[in-house]
Amino acid sequence: MAINEFRVALTVDDFEEAAAFFQNGIGLEPGDSWTDNGTGQMFFAGNAVLEIFDPDYAKNVDKIEAGQRVSGKIRFAFEVKDVQTAIKRALEHGGTLVHSPVTTPWGDENARLMSPDGLQVTLYQPK
Repeated sequence: MAINEFRVALTVDDFEEAAAFFQNGIGLEPGDSWTDNGTGQMFFAGNAVLEIFDPDYAKNVDKIEAGQRVSGKIRFAFEVKDVQTAIKRALEHGGTLVHSPVTTPWGDENARLMSPDGLQVTLYQPK
């Protein structure tokens, strides 16, 4: 069985704030939107990948990126061209810096943020 597309659906408390964060703060390209029986918005995020970690590996990644275990069961990671510019833009649109960029053992420059709705977000720049 081949999968043609991967989607993640978030239910957020403040739709406008979350949409602004992901579009303007993270830079995702908006797609279709819906306003019947509520509001929905699709955003495109390049190639999608699903990572699955056991609790020990998740703890290790959190320790590397944020200094301690902070993320819940879901964390988004977005590859960016310039992590400093991406951080600034995310903070201007409601994000909170959890940890400044660190060079990971795998060689990327990773920063940890939190979305306005509390979702852990990694911004990473490959080296």
